[in-house]
Amino acid sequence: MITISLCMIVKNEEETIARCLDSVKDLVDEMIIVDTGSTDKTKEIVSKYTDRVFDFPWVDDFAAARNFAFSFATMDYIFWLDADDILKERDFEQFFKLKKTLNPSIDSVTMHYHLMLDENENVISSLRRNRLVKRKNNFQWIGAVHEYLEVWGNIHHSDIAVTHSSMQHDSDRNLRIYENRLSKGEKFSPRDLYYFANELFEHKKIEVAIDYYKQFLSTKKGWVEDNISACGRLAECFDVLGDRESEMHFILKSFEYDSPRADFCCRLGYRFLHTNQLQQALFWYRLATQLEKPTENLGIVNHACWTWLPHLQLCVCYSQLGNYGLAYKHNEIARKYKPDHPSILHNKKFLESTLKKQKNNS
Repeated sequence: MITISLCMIVKNEEETIARCLDSVKDLVDEMIIVDTGSTDKTKEIVSKYTDRVFDFPWVDDFAAARNFAFSFATMDYIFWLDADDILKERDFEQFFKLKKTLNPSIDSVTMHYHLMLDENENVISSLRRNRLVKRKNNFQWIGAVHEYLEVWGNIHHSDIAVTHSSMQHDSDRNLRIYENRLSKGEKFSPRDLYYFANELFEHKKIEVAIDYYKQFLSTKKGWVEDNISACGRLAECFDVLGDRESEMHFILKSFEYDSPRADFCCRLGYRFLHTNQLQQALFWYRLATQLEKPTENLGIVNHACWTWLPHLQLCVCYSQLGNYGLAYKHNEIARKYKPDHPSILHNKKFLESTLKKQKNNS
């Protein structure tokens, strides 16, 4: 059975750190916690779990802090988390089985990262991260902000999920770091351009975000998933600005990088539906239902577009065309995924009444 070092960087995490460590304390063989300047009770709480607590002066560089934490690991593999992440019971059990059975030839294990859940704990959006890595490979973190772990070799894609369960965070921190680097004249890498654009987008600096997304795409050196995501964000930006032609351009541009993704098909369906071009809307929503949801893709997955949403929209389209039988069929498929969704329940009631009237009149 392999041994595991948990490596974390923390700062002012008194509200979340105990919850995080409780979820993994019986799984890992050592905990290494690097504090980057807490002024609350974080270090006091952490000291109840481990004596391997180290200080790292914050230098606006997440990769540097994570590499510092990794340098103290002594076990076979390193597992990393953020303080607002947890392992749910099912995932803990799967991870424990993996720990007992993992082939030592594996260099890295990817896990799902559940970013958002709905009120019923269904996953709204997720991606994959390299979470468990072989220590002796000395894999390094890269990037001052939105850092990534550069890995290679024999990769195992697991079904284990880490769940993000944030309570609070400094929403301006990353943007400040990027702006400070820019003010110093630093040349941004393609990845920096992409993530800086994301920060600008999240802060509703739409026109500046558009400029940096375009700069990113023009480098032609971005990761394919970031290219596709940038097209989606540009489409959203132009939707906000009411520029339908540019919105459509970047939806379609996403197809240059890979086969159509369900979220872009749904976006096209939505655009055609709202211009009353129902046959075109039907085409794109139907295509979304026929695509296979990626399982090993490291990019963000919008689960609604791969499951219930296109069926709900097909229900709307068919209903407007007067085909209430097909409308009902697709609404029922959507209801299997979202049994309590108010729109789906409203549709069910309306369509059952309408179909009953049609039957009685026939």
